[in-house]
Amino acid sequence: MSRQSEARQPGPTKRLSSLFVSLQAKLSRDREDRVSTHAGQPETTEAGSPAPNHFFFEFLVVVSLQQKTKDSPYEPLVIYKFPKEIGLSPPQREEEEKSLQAITLFCFPEGVNWIPLTQYQSETFSFVLTETDGTRRNGFCRRLLPHGRGKRPPEAYCIVSKVACFGLFSKIFDEVEKRREKSMAMIYPFMQSLREAPFPEPGETVQIKSFIPESGTEIITLTRPLESRLEHVDFQILFCYLSNQEILQVFASTLMERRIVFIAEELGTLSQVLHAVAALLSPFAWHHTFISTVPTVLMEVLMAPTPYLLGVHKNTMDGVFDKDDVDDMLMVDLSSKVKERFLSCVGDEDSILPETLKNELLEALCAKKDHSTPEEINTLVSEAFVSFFVKTVGHYSAHVKRSKSQQPGIFQRKTFCKSIENKSHQQFVTNFIKTQMFDVFIQDVERRPASNDGFFCRKIAEYEETKKETDRMRWRRRFLV
Repeated sequence: MSRQSEARQPGPTKRLSSLFVSLQAKLSRDREDRVSTHAGQPETTEAGSPAPNHFFFEFLVVVSLQQKTKDSPYEPLVIYKFPKEIGLSPPQREEEEKSLQAITLFCFPEGVNWIPLTQYQSETFSFVLTETDGTRRNGFCRRLLPHGRGKRPPEAYCIVSKVACFGLFSKIFDEVEKRREKSMAMIYPFMQSLREAPFPEPGETVQIKSFIPESGTEIITLTRPLESRLEHVDFQILFCYLSNQEILQVFASTLMERRIVFIAEELGTLSQVLHAVAALLSPFAWHHTFISTVPTVLMEVLMAPTPYLLGVHKNTMDGVFDKDDVDDMLMVDLSSKVKERFLSCVGDEDSILPETLKNELLEALCAKKDHSTPEEINTLVSEAFVSFFVKTVGHYSAHVKRSKSQQPGIFQRKTFCKSIENKSHQQFVTNFIKTQMFDVFIQDVERRPASNDGFFCRKIAEYEETKKETDRMRWRRRFLV
């Protein structure tokens, strides 16, 4: 969570802030250790995923719901961690315990009102851990009912990794779950083999050998998607809960960096929808508070006046907001069988995007076919929304003035806006360049030497070439006539 949001959070949230600081410091220290070990190697690729030869994950924990006394409520506690920290001093051990306690909040964000169960549908979800320097790590979690007889509380498996690939870790969890049914000790050799395996290049496969009693040695095949730029997201989830028009209204609200809350009955739905919504912003990024599953003890973050993108379990929403608190936010209910998806909205969501470009986006989304594969849907959606940014702000590089090509530049905001001929486009861009997401993007452009590398730059070049070809064809027709 960002420092801005923490500064405004009183009560339980403030008391828990030290846990998150400890977790962030530990992750940052681990990252520094790996950088020194792999000196000279890039931390990430263009797509933002780890470069080859990095670990699949940083650590795995198993979180169980346990009671201190017979009549006390269930509390999430870490009962297993891999790899284990060895030789820690007392202060380091205390920091380690605080870090793990913070993670347990996200494994069971609904709170401690649990009772033993005989049946429980396992679910997989994810969350993001933000470090003090702004970099992020991914937490992948699967909750299930442990193997046994009689009533028992569910437990959670959480993997913390710099890899953002939900599908890949879902398969890893399948293997962890299979081994947990036999013995907790069987998880260790599988995770050790996974940790020793190199992280594959896009489209490549890594094979993990693992022994299971009564089954022998198994070979687990893990394949990284060919389009690594989209390996962390599944846009198909948006169409399961929102109409095309509603998707664009949510998109427009994120562009204006407003307070946005998603409510759902399943944690997996929340995490997948929030990550998909954030991915619509590419090549820009959401830099404000982002919590895909808000723990109950952190619910006061919803009172913050600053922009946020939050996911909240439906059972925890009762009494959180008064009617006057929701006038300036978009609240989306993803629950089944609801009449209205938008519980609250500002009211201008349908007029933020330029009309012509909004219609182009709608046309592109309507091109999705029922039999389309997830990969095809990801490509279709990504191409449509990147095209939107190409046509609105794709001319930014022409307005970054540099004394030399390799020198830092200065972005000319006024000339950038004035160069837009279409008035509705200009009005949108005038508002959009005031956002933090654009500001961070353009500051990065100013710092870097002039370059045409990257997916967005390639799409801009393709669009400009298409425009030139269209102009040439138009000129030829006029000449022939």
